[in-house]
Formats: sequence, structure tokens, C-alpha cells
Amino acid sequence: MDGPDPELLREDMLDAVEHALGRAPSESVREAMAAVPREAFVSEAPYANRTGDHDGSRVLSPATVARLFDALAAESGEDLLLVGAGVGYTAAVAAEIVGARHVHAVDIARGMVREARGNLASAGYEAVLVDRRNGSNGLPQYAPFDRVLVEAAAVSPPRTLVDQLADDGRLVMPRGRGGDQTVVAVEPDAPSGYETVAEFGPVGLQPLLVDGEQPDAPVRNRTEREDREFAQQGYFAKTGWEQDWIDWDGAE
Repeated sequence: MDGPDPELLREDMLDAVEHALGRAPSESVREAMAAVPREAFVSEAPYANRTGDHDGSRVLSPATVARLFDALAAESGEDLLLVGAGVGYTAAVAAEIVGARHVHAVDIARGMVREARGNLASAGYEAVLVDRRNGSNGLPQYAPFDRVLVEAAAVSPPRTLVDQLADDGRLVMPRGRGGDQTVVAVEPDAPSGYETVAEFGPVGLQPLLVDGEQPDAPVRNRTEREDREFAQQGYFAKTGWEQDWIDWDGAE
């Protein structure tokens, strides 16, 4: 028996997004999200309106994706930089809005770069450029960008990213730390470097990482490395300290 129609599932997802936001996303954002096969990027309950974690990377809920793109107000043909490629879903939505060849995505984690590239290619968005970079440094080789979307929180927009905006460009990101974050849109402004032009409500995203903080970064401290390796074994590992206290001779 065939499963549910993905197009109907996407419509249900968008209804949930509208309910979560208290309004409908813009027409361009809704059409883009209705077109992207999210099951190519998220294996578990792909059309549920919830966040998830994948290999240390946060998978944004569809409602959060819609909010960010509404704030970005991107249009067809504009050059877009996405900081935080993740599993590739946001890049695919961007590709539907501006065109795949206009999307440049970077991620600090090599594993996520590989995964995003594979997912995008399998879903038909192989023209999207995905590169391994420190996101706060942007992608100067392809600047200026009409739009920059940062899928990670920082206290203020990195000046390097603002400097890579076109004169009439816009950068959208969660500003703040911890549980005190707000989605903001900023635009270049000569005296101060940038100006906050709009706010789009609270959000909770992971912080913008620097080299050495990503999940697949090499760990030079032996204790931290061994702790990480042990944690990856899981509670039911066949060997490890969990077994040391068990009285095997007395066990039945």
C-alpha cells in the first residue's frame, strides 16, 4: 500500500506553520516550502512542525524556516549566502526562491557539508554551492550578497558578514544568546556599519561557532577526547567502565 501523498503532507505542514506563526507565510515562502521534498533532508517525521538534532546540528522547525525567510524578503535572482548549511533543507527553500545557482551555503562542520551536498543533489538542487567555512567569515570570493541568512545566534551581526552585503542588501539572524534571542533584519548603514530595520519575534537557535567548536573538530585535550569517545559508546556499550562494578561471579 502506498504511503501518504507528500504534496498533501506538505500542505498539512504549511497549515501547522500558519497556526504556529499566527499568520500565513508570504506567498513566495509558502510556494517554496510546498515545493521542497523535506523527506530528502529529514528522515524522521519530516513534515512535523518541530525542531530536531542531527549529528550535533540543529534541524530547524518548518515554522522557524518560514519566519527567517519572511524576514529575509529574498526575491528571484538575488545572490544569497546561507551561514549554516545543516542538512541542506533551508538551502533548498532558498533555491526555490532565488534560484539554485544564486545560493551559496557554508558550514563549519565538514560532516554537515558532505551531508548537505548529498541531500541537495538527491533532491535536485545540485547547483547550490556548499562549502566548508567558518561562517562568521562569510564567503568573500562571491560577495557582495543581496541577502545573508545566518542560522545561528550571535550577540551582534559579524562585521565581516555585514561588509559582504550589497549596498541595498539585508542580513537576517537570531540576535542574542541562550534563551534571549530575537530574529532581526539589518541593513548596511555607513555611520555605524549596519542598522536594525525590523524584528520578527523570539527564537532559540544554537550559537554561531568558531573553528574548534564544531562537533567534528579535533580534540587535543586527552581527557576531553576520551570523555567524548566514551559518550559516543552509549549506555549499553559492550565494554567500558559500566562493566567494572558488576559482580559477574554472583550474577545469575
